[in-house]
Amino acid sequence: MTSAKNGYNIYEVSKQRTRVLKQTNNYRAKEVKKLLDDRKKKVLQAIVEEYINTAEPVSSNALTTNHGLDCSSATIRNEMAELEKNGYLDKTHTSSGRVPSEKGYRYYVDELLNDKDISLEEIKYISSKLETKVNEIEDLTKIAANTISEVTHYTAVSIGPKTSNQIIEDIKFVLLGSRMMMAVILTDTGLVKETIIKFDEDVTQKQIETMNYMFNNKLKGQPIETIDRPLEDYLYDEMTYSVNVIKPVIEQLKKVIKEDENIYLEGANKSFDLPEFNSLEVAKNFVNILDTKEVVADMLNSGFAEDINVYIGDENKQDELKDFSVVTFKHKVNGKDLGTIGIIGPKRMDYSKVISVMKYINRKLKEM
Repeated sequence: MTSAKNGYNIYEVSKQRTRVLKQTNNYRAKEVKKLLDDRKKKVLQAIVEEYINTAEPVSSNALTTNHGLDCSSATIRNEMAELEKNGYLDKTHTSSGRVPSEKGYRYYVDELLNDKDISLEEIKYISSKLETKVNEIEDLTKIAANTISEVTHYTAVSIGPKTSNQIIEDIKFVLLGSRMMMAVILTDTGLVKETIIKFDEDVTQKQIETMNYMFNNKLKGQPIETIDRPLEDYLYDEMTYSVNVIKPVIEQLKKVIKEDENIYLEGANKSFDLPEFNSLEVAKNFVNILDTKEVVADMLNSGFAEDINVYIGDENKQDELKDFSVVTFKHKVNGKDLGTIGIIGPKRMDYSKVISVMKYINRKLKEM
């Protein structure tokens, strides 16, 4: 089943071939069917893939030489002119060749790309990387992001699951000294939050055991955001010792669950090898995006569960991302959000490779 939200196509990742719903806010289905006959599709696909490979405007001679289209150069030029007229291609000022427009890229992603563009060597490499033993789910998300960056040669970013959506499985307090205690919160996604709590008076092992019982009795099985409630209202009546002991526990637990989500960056230097980044403006914009945590977090959190999401240029919500394409997927197993991984790169992105690798990694993660 496929769906569309905010005008974007949503890839549902499954064992079946990816199905895509056409984006209807850019062009009507009848117009597309009328315009893009098989030959135009082949020409558009060849232009997109040639431009991805060379970063140079594509001429009819290049298509004839490199893509084996079964028609003359004159016919190809006519098809290119029609595709340009209907908004799928742009003509550069410095060359007679054409480059894909955002509309052309979108049609390519939706209709033409090969989503099994992954080699046996890449499959073996990905499998070996994902077999790395980890202690936390967040570490696995970081490894997956690193692997995607290594295979695709683009910059990958990842973020852990939203803390507020997670369920508390256990709270453990451990006495470290007469006035110091460690608190550990374990959630249903495997997330571990830990913090050190200091007291202004001595605490005993018996008090620690009592707090272990009280907090688990009240909070186990509840959303982690429950901790942000005024716990004093319903914990104090069960206490037989000083408020000075329980108050710092509550305050520190509230603080630790409100900590910013960790964002991990992999392969940032890879992007600067791409010709698009020869532009100082594009390079500075890219650096500013990676330095602005809110933009990256919003980019990663804009997708839908269990889907691969592709945003091309102006389809991105943030103005800072208008020169780039973003592809994301949520690492989700058995209904649990385990984090989101994204690729950010130029609009001339190798969508076939990126989507193929993401689909394979997403499937492998679900099998673990």
